[in-house]
Amino acid sequence: MAMNGAESLVRTLVAGGVEVCFTNPGTSEMHFVAALDRVEGMRAVLCLFEGGATGAADGYARMADKPASTLLHLGPGLGNGIANLHNARRARTPLVNIVGEHATYHRAYDAPLTSDIESLAKPVSAWVRTGLSARDVAADGAAAVAAALTPPGGVATLILPADTAWEEGGDVAAALPVPPRTRVPDEAITHAAAALRSGEPVLLHLGDRAVRGEGRRIAARIAAKTGAKLLAMTSNARIDRGAGSVPIERLPYPVDQARAVLEPYRHIVLVGATLPVAFFAYPGKPSALAPATCDVFALASPEHDQIDALERLAEAVGAPAAIDAPAPARPGLPEGGRLDQDSIGQVLGALIPEGAIVCDESITTGRNFFPVTQAAAPHTWLQLSGGSIGLGIPMATGAAVACPDRKVITLQADGSALYTAQSLWTQAREKLDVVTLIWSNRSYAILRAELANVGANPGRKAIDMLTLDDPPIDWPSLARGYGVEGRRVETLPQFIDVFRHALARRGPFLIEVAL
Repeated sequence: MAMNGAESLVRTLVAGGVEVCFTNPGTSEMHFVAALDRVEGMRAVLCLFEGGATGAADGYARMADKPASTLLHLGPGLGNGIANLHNARRARTPLVNIVGEHATYHRAYDAPLTSDIESLAKPVSAWVRTGLSARDVAADGAAAVAAALTPPGGVATLILPADTAWEEGGDVAAALPVPPRTRVPDEAITHAAAALRSGEPVLLHLGDRAVRGEGRRIAARIAAKTGAKLLAMTSNARIDRGAGSVPIERLPYPVDQARAVLEPYRHIVLVGATLPVAFFAYPGKPSALAPATCDVFALASPEHDQIDALERLAEAVGAPAAIDAPAPARPGLPEGGRLDQDSIGQVLGALIPEGAIVCDESITTGRNFFPVTQAAAPHTWLQLSGGSIGLGIPMATGAAVACPDRKVITLQADGSALYTAQSLWTQAREKLDVVTLIWSNRSYAILRAELANVGANPGRKAIDMLTLDDPPIDWPSLARGYGVEGRRVETLPQFIDVFRHALARRGPFLIEVAL
């Protein structure tokens, strides 16, 4: 029996290394859904909201270093998923985003769900294609996988008209070659080496692959030889850190703090990092954060081979072959005090288990967690990279699918969590080992600070738009409604006890931390 287009596409995705599909399908995608039954090797994970599907695909790929696929329903389904596709684009996440479409002949009738899907997809995609025939859709799928993996990685959106899925398809398409990351020219190495030998203060600003373990180790060798300092971007897709790793801080989010950190430097060498700029414009403050007198130079952009560039730079400056890894003491548990940002950070530093994956959408509460957790057990830290809130719980969901033997901990602001709380249900359905910590200050706390930063003069109506306490959200009850055990803690001893309990068991668990 001949395959239809949907089955040839699914088989092609599996052959290209795509093993998971995060789905929220509709009528137009039913033949793709049916094909999942006939094809071994593709796990289907149901998400109750498209933003949960796209966020989970992002978290999965960050940990698996290969794409998952999504399955979304027409233009409105894509629209619901765009916020987390934006985050995936900013994280340079490889992701195959499949969007169903009306049958090719049906689009002319302007049925109620008809929309311009390509125009919706382009701003968040590195590659967009609409399938034209069932015979070609497998080749389209192979091209999508290759496009997603092409450095530096990105969202490849394949739009699948219903008739290209149900009509007789072609053969399974072979995986296409993926171009390697390009080497930086020798001139770039020479420029960076000259800055490092100048005797002036130099910052190595790291992002993308350069901020991971291997990149940081090479950068630390360069710093040991030249006296340069290391700093990560404010938001990073993935940092492997903890005891035994090279410690690194991030550029602060607040503009004045970030400018103060960068002020001493006369050379900033970007390695996998982008130009340090403010997240927003503020009256009377610059958008570029580096001093005007500073030489900001890109040694290696995200699409370049950053590890090769660092190795060549290390050789150019005569860096040692190895340096001793720092061995800071792991913080102990606090012996008393209030349940606040500082004590929470200390608890995290003391209790994060070895091999954990931390998914951080803490927003304001977690700004000081990074230093105190550097000496925790070795772990991986994923961040909100695009600034579009609602990623934390879905990202943790995808990370847990990618790494079922690793404990996942979500550090989650309460306002952001409400955007995609449905992903708790997926965690329960898939029996994922995720502990979600909700920082329950019952407000959009970051926006209270932003009112002052932009010079606004808030009144009662403005303040009401930033509060979440009338009525208060009952997070344990909400979690239980999705099938996840939940507890609320109001004191530091309670938090320590319940967090320990959650880490010792398997399966999803939510803790509302009252602040």
